[in-house]
Amino acid sequence: STSKGASGKGTLQLVTLLSPSHRRFRKIHSICMVSDFFYPNMGGVESHIYQLSQCLIERGHKVIIVTHAYEDRKGIRYLTNGLKVYYLPLRVMYNQSTATTLFHSLPLLRYIFVRERVTIVHAHSSFSAMAHDALFHAKTMQLRTVFTDHSLFGFADVSSVLTNKLLTVSLCDTNHIICVSYTSKENTVLRAALNPEIVSVIPNAVDPTDFTPDVSRRNKSTITVVVVSRLVYRKGNEIQNIRGKAGYDCN
Repeated sequence: STSKGASGKGTLQLVTLLSPSHRRFRKIHSICMVSDFFYPNMGGVESHIYQLSQCLIERGHKVIIVTHAYEDRKGIRYLTNGLKVYYLPLRVMYNQSTATTLFHSLPLLRYIFVRERVTIVHAHSSFSAMAHDALFHAKTMQLRTVFTDHSLFGFADVSSVLTNKLLTVSLCDTNHIICVSYTSKENTVLRAALNPEIVSVIPNAVDPTDFTPDVSRRNKSTITVVVVSRLVYRKGNEIQNIRGKAGYDCN
């Protein structure tokens, strides 16, 4: 297109025509997943972090994972699609969760955040002391923070009271919180005294092809109920106690 300049003469202006998809600029982030729970340990949090990281890598983002060392699994390891995992030499206190004093992990985490040019720190699990440490240190470096809560907690027992107090401090200025169900959202909002508007619900995806039963082996005379879960109360194992009353054969 042409327009007149200060001299009154026409000046040529170049106009770049882009499709709507190209006009939307999508920023590429360097994301750091932090949790005490990751492979080779097995569990829902571990698989969630791995699958989420792979999906983010497919969208063009850089993703690294930070966890503690597991026996001889120390240092830096690489997984599928170049997923980089830092296994830090931190002492485990209880149930694969590291001991926390806030400051003993500062040199390592800060070094990783700077080295990898991290823009977003994504912490996982209320049980993970390293996740709380990472949120604290990320805020001192003015990094964006996200926290995903995977479990339900009570309000009466000692461990729940202590964890809830720690969660209140950790999440008071976290940029966004993610829960895996609406019940989990209500639970987290109450425990950490959060504004519900900064809490999103993103249920865990399930690939149904991995759980499709073989119809030819089905027994039409009985009803079979399959429960896929760890046998702990907060995962709903009390359903096993109902099996006799309902007349179901639950194994």
